[in-house]
Amino acid sequence: MTTLTKSRLEQKIREANEAGRKALIPYLPAGYPDKERFWRELSALDKSGADIIEIGVPFSDPVADGPVVERASLQCLEAGITLDWILAELKKRKGGFKAGIVLMGYYNPFYKYGLDRLAADAAEAGVTGFIVPDLPMEESEDMTKALAARGLDLIPLVGLNTNEERMKLYADNARGYVYFVSVLGTTGERTSLPEEIAGRLAVAKRVFDVPLALGFGISRPEQLTTFGDTIDAVVFGSSLIKHLDQGGDSAGFMARWK
Repeated sequence: MTTLTKSRLEQKIREANEAGRKALIPYLPAGYPDKERFWRELSALDKSGADIIEIGVPFSDPVADGPVVERASLQCLEAGITLDWILAELKKRKGGFKAGIVLMGYYNPFYKYGLDRLAADAAEAGVTGFIVPDLPMEESEDMTKALAARGLDLIPLVGLNTNEERMKLYADNARGYVYFVSVLGTTGERTSLPEEIAGRLAVAKRVFDVPLALGFGISRPEQLTTFGDTIDAVVFGSSLIKHLDQGGDSAGFMARWK
């Protein structure tokens, strides 16, 4: 169990909960739908009630991404979106977002950038945390230390196949929030969630002191009604991307979650 001072990400989620609602965490690949509109949509998400915004760092081999996110990420790569570009553009806008900013991406680009340099530049750009789906806990010490030195969180991911003992290992150093993956598989919208998820969420809620965010397969508010106070936040990505693809905007998408 973590006993450290609450991070900014945890504070954002707790504030939403104290207001009687789940914290809202939209995900959007950096540079999507295009370089200019991305920043407009990010601003709209922020102004429309996002508590935390996860910005996807495009990668050529997105093993955890479903078809919607994968297609969007590859489109961003083709448009020349890089980690350097993301951090440079965020630096220009530092202080312009009320929401906490989290970068979500695969380990290779972060490692190649240099972990100490990454942490320093991310902090300077106003980033508050990272999610790295392909970084096992056993190999995360270097990145955790580099980020912690700058006050940034490395968000753990757990799921249906994470047993309680392993959750306890994550809980020892968990900061910000825990990302609970609702399905075994890749990202994407689902018409229903696995029946066993409620029981696994209850275990995670008991183990972790930091907030619990549910993601993967979430597309509409009605999916959350069965979980009650077990979850503190909800993450949505594929449904937001599809909404934009169909001519909608981020403000309209966020309205349905309030």
